[in-house]
Amino acid sequence: MNNCDFSGYATRNDLACGDGRVIRKNAFSDNDGRTVPLVWNHNHTNPEAVIGHALLENRADGVYAYGTFNDTEEGKRAKMLVQHGDVRSLSIWAKILKQVGSDVIHGDIKELSLVLAGANPGAYVDFVMAHGVDEEDELFASYDENIMLHHSAEQDEKKETNSQQKEENKDESKKEKTIGEVVDTMTEEQKNALYAALALARGSVGDDNEEDNKEDNKDMKHSIFDQGNTQQQTNVLSHSDEVDIINMAKKSSVGSLKQAMTIFAEEHSDELAHGVFDAEVEKLFPEYELLKKGEPETLERDQSWIDAAISKVHKSPFSRIRTRHADARIAELKANGYQKKGDYKENMEKIKLIGRSTDPQTIYIKDELNRDDIVDITDFKIVDYQWKVMRHVLNEVIAMAILVGDGREEGDADKIHEDHIRSIWNDDELYCIHADVDVAAAKTKLQGTNTGANFSENYILAEAMIEAALYSREKFKGTGTPDLYCTPHLLNVTLLSRDLNGRRIYDSKSDLAKALNVNEIHTVEQFEGLQRTTSTGEKKNLLGLFVNLSDYQLGATNGGEITKFEDFDIDFNRYKYLLETRLSGSLTKLYSAIALEEPAA
Repeated sequence: MNNCDFSGYATRNDLACGDGRVIRKNAFSDNDGRTVPLVWNHNHTNPEAVIGHALLENRADGVYAYGTFNDTEEGKRAKMLVQHGDVRSLSIWAKILKQVGSDVIHGDIKELSLVLAGANPGAYVDFVMAHGVDEEDELFASYDENIMLHHSAEQDEKKETNSQQKEENKDESKKEKTIGEVVDTMTEEQKNALYAALALARGSVGDDNEEDNKEDNKDMKHSIFDQGNTQQQTNVLSHSDEVDIINMAKKSSVGSLKQAMTIFAEEHSDELAHGVFDAEVEKLFPEYELLKKGEPETLERDQSWIDAAISKVHKSPFSRIRTRHADARIAELKANGYQKKGDYKENMEKIKLIGRSTDPQTIYIKDELNRDDIVDITDFKIVDYQWKVMRHVLNEVIAMAILVGDGREEGDADKIHEDHIRSIWNDDELYCIHADVDVAAAKTKLQGTNTGANFSENYILAEAMIEAALYSREKFKGTGTPDLYCTPHLLNVTLLSRDLNGRRIYDSKSDLAKALNVNEIHTVEQFEGLQRTTSTGEKKNLLGLFVNLSDYQLGATNGGEITKFEDFDIDFNRYKYLLETRLSGSLTKLYSAIALEEPAA
């Protein structure tokens, strides 16, 4: 071309795109001889960015372009940049793409741009999709090719070269037909077979809806090689738009690329008919999906034993509990034999009365929720969830106070005092038998004279615990068969104990319960690490409690049941919640509990 300012390849064939697609030969053959606008850096928003035009020529190895600059200031400036070698890369903008598999077989080049690309003269391809990675109807392809400058002295040589290339193209086109031309030579029956095979390959066959199948097949016939109604022209996201989005994402008020893309789509909703990011934003930035709807799963300490313990406690309608026992175990309290010596009959010894009284104490738990949080949380009922959590905590505190105390120091203002709810572990020796587990003595006893025997630590501890429990049961005066409340570690150590032959001593909890002569075994996670100080200053670690909780009285007068209160603080816009009860508790039978303890190291 004699009057062009430069020339160069706009596209090259058989180059793999970043998304796996490949532009095949004659994909842009319809653009042969067509003139398209020459644009600076794909800027479609400013008419001053149009700096000239380009004549396209389809060749065997791609599309060759002859560019001519206009006389505008921008055109002159671009021409100077090209002449000086500052800018030498071309980029096309194509739409209405058709492809079979990953092969692009047809497209329409709408404009050619001068772009700022790298200086490497290779065949690097850069595709920028207008509607995200899934869009298939348009592309930007930039080829880092050297631009050929045209001067008057070289016109004859270029003309001859171009003529030779055109002849080669004609020869090539004669030798090899395009896919569209091959399809045109087919009969209607052959075309239908081809369309069905392509539909199977694309996964379009097998839809349950019969009407949808017919519509898909109809579209397939017109969309594979022709410009049918399934190849819709959508809006374009140019390079300048991308720069605007990235700059917007850098602002502190935006902070993320997803937010920037969403704002851009809203601001250009009148230009983007279907939205550039309709589904693509969700694909690029998918939301996290909550696996379990409704209330969150609450991480708590083991609560399984609490309901069992509270259900077994004897409930009384009286909050002020008084117990009275007569100690008839004195040695002198016995019948006498009468002698005929004229001795007078003597009165028996006086029985010792034992009694104590227990007063109630109010136990409560309170919390609050901001009203804004209640309104904003819509996927579950936050107030009901709050009540449930508070009730769990209250039940745990009451159950712990019954068995071992609430754990607070004596001077703590929130302490549940032992005078009101008497804990079994800390109760007087007259009510709770405290038995030590002597591991060293058990080891010596098991070893005996057989110094070569090697017993496992688990076996020794299990035997020591069972021995202490059974011996202490000789003093037990409680009702029926007690239950064992112990730490999970103690249960595991006992179940893992083996004899000298390596066999398990106890195969299950039920086997261990039979050996201990207890009704049930409950593991209490909250017992781990509990320690008490005796009246003599010794420190003892708790291993387990043997007790039938029907011997424990929990008293509450009418109105002392667990009550809910709710109030709204208008000054702070928040709701306040209160659960409270007024209780007293105590063992009502002497020697009705056994506490297994281990001396602290």
